[in-house]
Amino acid sequence: MYEPIRTKPVVQRMGGTTVDYPHSSRGEALGIQLAGHLAALLAVTDELGLDEAAAEIAAQVTRLRGDQPARAPRGPMGGAAALHQRAHDLAARALLVAASRADTTVAILAAERMDAHAAALESLDLAGAL
Repeated sequence: MYEPIRTKPVVQRMGGTTVDYPHSSRGEALGIQLAGHLAALLAVTDELGLDEAAAEIAAQVTRLRGDQPARAPRGPMGGAAALHQRAHDLAARALLVAASRADTTVAILAAERMDAHAAALESLDLAGAL
Protein backbone atom coordinates (compact mmCIF):
# COMPACT_ATOMS: atom_id res chain seq x y z
CA MET A 1 0.00 0.00 0.00
CA TYR A 2 0.96 3.60 -0.36
CA GLU A 3 1.95 5.74 2.57
CA PRO A 4 0.06 9.05 2.76
CA ILE A 5 1.99 12.27 2.37
CA ARG A 6 2.40 13.85 5.79
CA THR A 7 4.26 17.02 4.94
CA LYS A 8 3.45 19.92 2.68
CA PRO A 9 5.41 19.76 -0.59
CA VAL A 10 8.16 22.33 -0.94
CA VAL A 11 9.51 23.61 -4.24
CA GLN A 12 13.30 23.68 -4.29
CA ARG A 13 15.61 25.43 -6.68
CA MET A 14 19.00 24.23 -7.71
CA GLY A 15 21.30 25.03 -4.87
CA GLY A 16 18.82 23.95 -2.23
CA THR A 17 16.95 27.21 -1.67
CA THR A 18 13.20 26.90 -1.24
CA VAL A 19 10.81 29.09 -3.14
CA ASP A 20 7.27 29.95 -2.20
CA TYR A 21 5.60 30.95 -5.47
CA PRO A 22 2.52 33.11 -5.21
CA HIS A 23 -0.56 31.14 -6.07
CA SER A 24 -3.66 32.79 -7.43
CA SER A 25 -6.93 32.38 -5.62
CA ARG A 26 -9.95 30.77 -7.22
CA GLY A 27 -11.47 34.22 -7.78
CA GLU A 28 -8.34 35.48 -9.51
CA ALA A 29 -8.18 32.37 -11.70
CA LEU A 30 -11.83 32.83 -12.70
CA GLY A 31 -11.16 36.49 -13.47
CA ILE A 32 -8.28 35.56 -15.76
CA GLN A 33 -10.38 32.91 -17.47
CA LEU A 34 -13.31 35.28 -17.89
CA ALA A 35 -11.11 37.99 -19.40
CA GLY A 36 -9.75 35.42 -21.86
CA HIS A 37 -13.22 34.32 -22.97
CA LEU A 38 -14.32 37.93 -23.35
CA ALA A 39 -11.18 38.81 -25.34
CA ALA A 40 -11.90 35.92 -27.73
CA LEU A 41 -15.53 37.06 -28.00
CA LEU A 42 -14.29 40.58 -28.70
CA ALA A 43 -12.15 39.34 -31.61
CA VAL A 44 -15.10 37.57 -33.22
CA THR A 45 -17.40 40.53 -32.54
CA ASP A 46 -14.87 42.84 -34.21
CA GLU A 47 -14.73 40.53 -37.21
CA LEU A 48 -18.52 40.61 -37.48
CA GLY A 49 -18.37 44.41 -37.45
CA LEU A 50 -20.61 44.83 -34.40
CA ASP A 51 -18.98 48.00 -33.09
CA GLU A 52 -21.40 48.84 -30.29
CA ALA A 53 -21.28 45.32 -28.84
CA ALA A 54 -17.49 45.27 -29.24
CA ALA A 55 -17.21 48.49 -27.23
CA GLU A 56 -19.25 46.98 -24.37
CA ILE A 57 -17.14 43.81 -24.37
CA ALA A 58 -13.89 45.81 -24.52
CA ALA A 59 -15.01 47.84 -21.49
CA GLN A 60 -15.48 44.64 -19.47
CA VAL A 61 -12.13 43.21 -20.59
CA THR A 62 -10.51 46.48 -19.51
CA ARG A 63 -12.23 46.26 -16.13
CA LEU A 64 -11.07 42.69 -15.59
CA ARG A 65 -7.51 43.06 -16.89
CA GLY A 66 -6.85 46.64 -15.92
CA ASP A 67 -5.71 47.65 -19.42
CA GLN A 68 -7.12 47.99 -22.92
CA PRO A 69 -7.48 44.74 -24.88
CA ALA A 70 -5.56 44.28 -28.10
CA ARG A 71 -7.85 44.88 -31.05
CA ALA A 72 -7.19 43.44 -34.47
CA PRO A 73 -8.28 45.34 -37.54
CA ARG A 74 -11.39 43.92 -39.13
CA GLY A 75 -10.40 41.34 -41.69
CA PRO A 76 -12.33 39.91 -44.57
CA MET A 77 -15.57 38.51 -43.24
CA GLY A 78 -15.68 34.75 -43.58
CA GLY A 79 -18.79 32.68 -43.14
CA ALA A 80 -21.17 34.79 -41.07
CA ALA A 81 -22.97 31.73 -39.73
CA ALA A 82 -19.73 30.19 -38.48
CA LEU A 83 -18.70 33.47 -36.84
CA HIS A 84 -22.07 33.88 -35.13
CA GLN A 85 -21.93 30.28 -33.90
CA ARG A 86 -18.39 30.83 -32.55
CA ALA A 87 -19.47 34.07 -30.84
CA HIS A 88 -22.50 32.32 -29.33
CA ASP A 89 -20.28 29.55 -27.94
CA LEU A 90 -17.78 32.04 -26.50
CA ALA A 91 -20.57 34.08 -24.91
CA ALA A 92 -21.91 30.88 -23.33
CA ARG A 93 -18.49 30.12 -21.85
CA ALA A 94 -18.21 33.67 -20.55
CA LEU A 95 -21.67 33.38 -19.01
CA LEU A 96 -20.70 30.17 -17.24
CA VAL A 97 -17.54 31.69 -15.75
CA ALA A 98 -19.30 34.96 -14.89
CA ALA A 99 -21.94 33.00 -13.00
CA SER A 100 -19.24 31.09 -11.11
CA ARG A 101 -17.56 34.37 -10.28
CA ALA A 102 -20.87 36.10 -9.44
CA ASP A 103 -20.11 38.88 -11.94
CA THR A 104 -23.63 40.03 -12.77
CA THR A 105 -22.55 42.72 -15.25
CA VAL A 106 -20.66 40.28 -17.45
CA ALA A 107 -23.33 37.59 -17.04
CA ILE A 108 -25.98 39.98 -18.38
CA LEU A 109 -23.70 41.09 -21.23
CA ALA A 110 -22.90 37.47 -22.16
CA ALA A 111 -26.57 36.48 -22.09
CA GLU A 112 -27.46 39.43 -24.33
CA ARG A 113 -24.70 38.46 -26.77
CA MET A 114 -25.91 34.86 -26.80
CA ASP A 115 -29.44 36.04 -27.64
CA ALA A 116 -28.17 38.36 -30.38
CA HIS A 117 -26.05 35.68 -32.02
CA ALA A 118 -28.82 33.07 -31.74
CA ALA A 119 -31.19 35.52 -33.46
CA ALA A 120 -28.60 36.20 -36.16
CA LEU A 121 -28.14 32.47 -36.74
CA GLU A 122 -31.89 31.98 -36.99
CA SER A 123 -32.14 34.87 -39.42
CA LEU A 124 -29.35 33.42 -41.57
CA ASP A 125 -31.04 30.01 -41.54
CA LEU A 126 -34.34 31.55 -42.65
CA ALA A 127 -32.63 33.54 -45.39
CA GLY A 128 -30.85 30.40 -46.60
CA ALA A 129 -34.11 28.48 -46.71
CA LEU A 130 -35.69 30.97 -49.11
